[in-house]
Amino acid sequence: MDPNRVIIFDTTLRDGEQSPGISLNATEKLEIAQQLARLGVDVIEAGFPIASPGDFQAVQAIAREVRGPVIAGLARAHAADIERAAEAVKDAERPRVHTFISTSDIHIEHQLQSTREDVLGQARAAVAHARSLVEDVEFSPMDATRADVEFTAEVIQAAIDEGATTINVPDTVGYTMPAEYAAFLGRLYELVPALAGVVLSVHCHDDLGLAVANSFAGLQSGARQVECAVNGIGERAGNASLEEVVMLLRTREADIGLTTAVNSREIARASRLVSRLTGYPVQPNKAIVGRNAFQHESGIHQDGVLKERSTYEIMSAASVGVDDVNSIVLGKHSGRHALRSALMELGYEVNGQSLNQAFKRFKELADKKKQVTAMDLEALVTDELRAETAAYTLEWFDVEASTRRPPHATVSIVAPDGETMRGDFTGDGPIDAIFRAINAATRREARLREFRIDAVTGGQDALGEASVILELSGSTAAGQAVSTDIIEAAALAYVRALTNVEQKVLLAADEDAGEPVLTRAP
Repeated sequence: MDPNRVIIFDTTLRDGEQSPGISLNATEKLEIAQQLARLGVDVIEAGFPIASPGDFQAVQAIAREVRGPVIAGLARAHAADIERAAEAVKDAERPRVHTFISTSDIHIEHQLQSTREDVLGQARAAVAHARSLVEDVEFSPMDATRADVEFTAEVIQAAIDEGATTINVPDTVGYTMPAEYAAFLGRLYELVPALAGVVLSVHCHDDLGLAVANSFAGLQSGARQVECAVNGIGERAGNASLEEVVMLLRTREADIGLTTAVNSREIARASRLVSRLTGYPVQPNKAIVGRNAFQHESGIHQDGVLKERSTYEIMSAASVGVDDVNSIVLGKHSGRHALRSALMELGYEVNGQSLNQAFKRFKELADKKKQVTAMDLEALVTDELRAETAAYTLEWFDVEASTRRPPHATVSIVAPDGETMRGDFTGDGPIDAIFRAINAATRREARLREFRIDAVTGGQDALGEASVILELSGSTAAGQAVSTDIIEAAALAYVRALTNVEQKVLLAADEDAGEPVLTRAP
């Protein structure tokens, strides 16, 4: 492999999905994986197959259907985990098992309640077991940056001896600083000469805002794989942001000499898809993909950009696909063929009944908007993905709102078993009333943890995108929906969140071999 080529290892679907409130189903994960393949990432860490039957099925579907990237499954240093991960990825063109165990004393003592000797033995056995099932094995000494470097080196040497092809050195809790990380990796190269014969990887968290800086320090120290996530999502403060890593290397390539195979024009589309399906918004001032990333408010800046773009922009909006959202515009007279062509240009292969349903939704939207843009179409397609997997269905709703009396809502909900249920409630506002009415209809005491409404595009006729996070029986999950009517979008999002959180409660009960306890409303 080219020594200057950086492998982009995307963990959006594994570490990213572990973000609080995110609960992607198999269809949504597959859609994101297909976009990651179009983006050109080298490795997709598709999930943690032992975590649940749903996660196993999603990883298996991605391995079978997504071509191009290596498909990896995560596994603890347990035989059952490794076998489950290998089974999930076995149908991929290039399967990988990624196994890990902690090497920091704080983890060994308090989390694993083990010893260094046991950890060394488990690491050796795990890699050997994984290597007997797949040729491509990655090993990570978790919490390495807070561990003793000599002991971590000993564990890494054992992993390489047993056939690990990639060694990942994670800053699991986002504790280290760039100079420290570089020194740590440099010392590992000294202690483990065999490290030069495998791929060294970095996986950095953003707890101190240094994930990208630490990842870059790792690359400068010899690492050639970066583990990152779209929009930087992940545990706690998140992971190194894929778009920031890629565009840092692209923009400063002449100075640092490192390249990737990522098609940067697909970055903005990947960002929007992940944001829409996870319900995690992108902050306006986010580097590369934020709404303000290529906007200029200062008159001095505006004047400079009008005269010569490079006066205040170090990269173009076109280079990350930001301008692609304006390249597709359809109107109310556009036909089925025009819609299908537009969707294909956006990367969606829609035929048969799916095309008919998409065309129906498009016509409904076109009657309300003068122009339907690429962002509108993306929102509609992803909304249909959510509708297909929803167990609860919002049949209809009525809301009475007035400044003279409390708002009142009545809803009709179709349950997973086909039963039609009605509920009504009075709330502080129309959306509060409809949420409480849904609880009354379904007899669930779901608690609203977060609610947000955003506009998909600008203008008074914009689609509204609602995101809801619910808690039920100790589990949380999100739901999203779009509509030109924000009350309808909110109601649909609530119903989908209820579907997702119930499924999480039921899956948790299956894993514990106990009876599911779904908190019922009084």
